[in-house]
Amino acid sequence: MQDTKAIQPHQQGITTLEISNNPMQEKQQQEKQQDELLAALLEQMLEASRIKGTQQLDEIIQQHPTLEKEIRELWATVTMAEEFGVFSHLSHGIGGTQIQKGGLPVTSHETTALPAQIGDYKIKRIIGRGGMGIVYHARQEALGRDVALKMLLQGHLATPDDVLRFGREAEAAAGLQHPNIVPVYEVGTHEGNSFFSMKYVEGKTLSERLTEGPLPPRDAATLLVPICRAIDEAHQQGLLHRDLKPSNILIDEQGHPYVSDFGLAKRIHSEHLVQNSTTHDNSITQTGAILGTPSYMAPEQAAGGSRGDIDKQADVYSLGALLYAMLTGHPPFQAASPVDIIMMVLEQDPVLPRVLNSKADADLEMIALKCLQKPRDLRYTSAGMLADDLECYLAGNPISARSSHFHQIISRLFRETHNATLLENWGLLWMLHAAVLVILTAMTNIFQFNGVTSRLPYMGLWIAGLAIWGGIFWKLRERSGPITFVERQIAHVWGGSVIVSSLLYAVESIMGLPVLSLSPALALVSGMVFLIKGGILTGSFYIQAAFLFATAIVMAWIQASSYPDFSISLFGFVSAASFFFPGLKYYLSKRKE
Repeated sequence: MQDTKAIQPHQQGITTLEISNNPMQEKQQQEKQQDELLAALLEQMLEASRIKGTQQLDEIIQQHPTLEKEIRELWATVTMAEEFGVFSHLSHGIGGTQIQKGGLPVTSHETTALPAQIGDYKIKRIIGRGGMGIVYHARQEALGRDVALKMLLQGHLATPDDVLRFGREAEAAAGLQHPNIVPVYEVGTHEGNSFFSMKYVEGKTLSERLTEGPLPPRDAATLLVPICRAIDEAHQQGLLHRDLKPSNILIDEQGHPYVSDFGLAKRIHSEHLVQNSTTHDNSITQTGAILGTPSYMAPEQAAGGSRGDIDKQADVYSLGALLYAMLTGHPPFQAASPVDIIMMVLEQDPVLPRVLNSKADADLEMIALKCLQKPRDLRYTSAGMLADDLECYLAGNPISARSSHFHQIISRLFRETHNATLLENWGLLWMLHAAVLVILTAMTNIFQFNGVTSRLPYMGLWIAGLAIWGGIFWKLRERSGPITFVERQIAHVWGGSVIVSSLLYAVESIMGLPVLSLSPALALVSGMVFLIKGGILTGSFYIQAAFLFATAIVMAWIQASSYPDFSISLFGFVSAASFFFPGLKYYLSKRKE
């Protein structure tokens, strides 16, 4: 029988720990204790953040320095997940409801007693309920018409944020007059509870229609045109919708679509409206909060504003996501959790609609993909232009999504990709990397000018120097949070370039060449690395690639000439500049946030 020693708790609430003489059991027990400690520390930080408004991250790390890496990674991940927590009540439609046949949605929470009368409205049934409000099918007795009556949840269930959002939704929708926007009839209060009434749409939602499968191409285009016109009218009136999705598109029995749920609407356009909108939004959401439904939101919306202000092209993206869903029966991105969907929206491109549905039309596929471009300036500039292109398709005319001018091609070539924001994590590191390159190449030239012909000093300098710096670089990067998939790709490219550079010494030796004879290849390899980065991060890196390729030619010419061989230092300065100036740009960009 194994000997065990139990450490008994001195106070209640402390779990008994057993230490075994079995090394495997000891390791498992230590890991369990560490996990429990991390969970307790995380709970402590979250509680401090919620109550006191501080994270206490540095204090916790000072108390537990051996767990610094785990604490930082865990806190970064949980902070991101906390931001996504708004999905718990926003991803279901109006105030957490799911739209259903008859105009608006219903969930399984129908536990509230059905009131017989709310002012002039005789209540028939609940047709929707969520975290913020209840939607009734009611009869407005004075005018003898059926309406959808939305009322804010009663008592303590209504938070201040809910009250503000509810008022904003009523104000936004009431100010819009368009045949394809659900009109608001009346805004008022009943026994201290806010409500507003709107048109009762008898029919189904687009979400329900999509359960039957994709729409025929012409039906999809015909249905989306009036939706685009409605959103374009909202934009002209200074409103963003920010939550366009199939459950917010109502289709009446005649097949006419209606846009509903302006609960996340935001004022835009004039300076006065932007100022009011910013004040109002900040009063109900934290900076960087993510609002909307992940599968249908634009990347800049999914990034919580870190990719710039959200404008009308965010709604254009969502309209493209609606078209994509109508062509395929599915949203552009699907995953097991909202966080996974967000990462796909930020980093991946959608599968081509015709891969999922062979009957999808090629022109409509092109229109949808134009809307779903991650750089905003590649999308349609307005919902009206999207509607125009759809009407061109319906009329059998050429669509603008297939046309590209020369300046557009050049602009696309040199623009930042959606992954470029990752460079903000590398700004300072790239400036340090530039300094390392200058030091390595300067010392190499010193060896060369002092007549060192043995390869060992050069190999020791470059292999050991880059290996040590690579480890430091990666550790410093890990302190900023979890490493993304794209960063791992770039790290592999950089690692490959280091291996190639180191193997040049072996190649020179096998070929019987003097040391540093193949050093111009260093510029070629570095140019290739920046060419790859240009495709992944930003097209501006094509300029660095061109300079490095040219540097290789100059280095070869210097070696062949009678001038002192300073070619390796030339490579160092060009390569260092290629890292330093982008690093400075993104470092300053991050400092401004």
